[in-house]
Amino acid sequence: MLLRTGLLLVALSALTACAPSAPARSPAEIAATAASMTPSDPKLAELYTHACKACHAVAGSGAPLTGDRAAWAPRVAKGLAALKASVAGGYKGMPAGGQCFTCTPSDHEALIRFMADQPIS
Repeated sequence: MLLRTGLLLVALSALTACAPSAPARSPAEIAATAASMTPSDPKLAELYTHACKACHAVAGSGAPLTGDRAAWAPRVAKGLAALKASVAGGYKGMPAGGQCFTCTPSDHEALIRFMADQPIS
């Protein structure tokens, strides 16, 4: 019985590895998605629109686009504390505070999580 279960798991793993993955999105699709995304929370939506969207929804700005998980992945890998520190102090072309003069640290965290569109620890 144990051998049969083991063989079944191996077979399922092989089938999963051969399954087609989601097709890669084009830069135009990624930019269109970024341009259309807005936080569902009205306060965050206003902060995002006034402080983040000008760069994080514009291809070629140098900022990772909102919802572009591949672009956010190396940043997410650094952890939430590092991302919050980058926002607080500024990073490359992003000014300190992300140009959000009314954002609290909690707002920054929520906005980062929204833009990254994936779990961050």
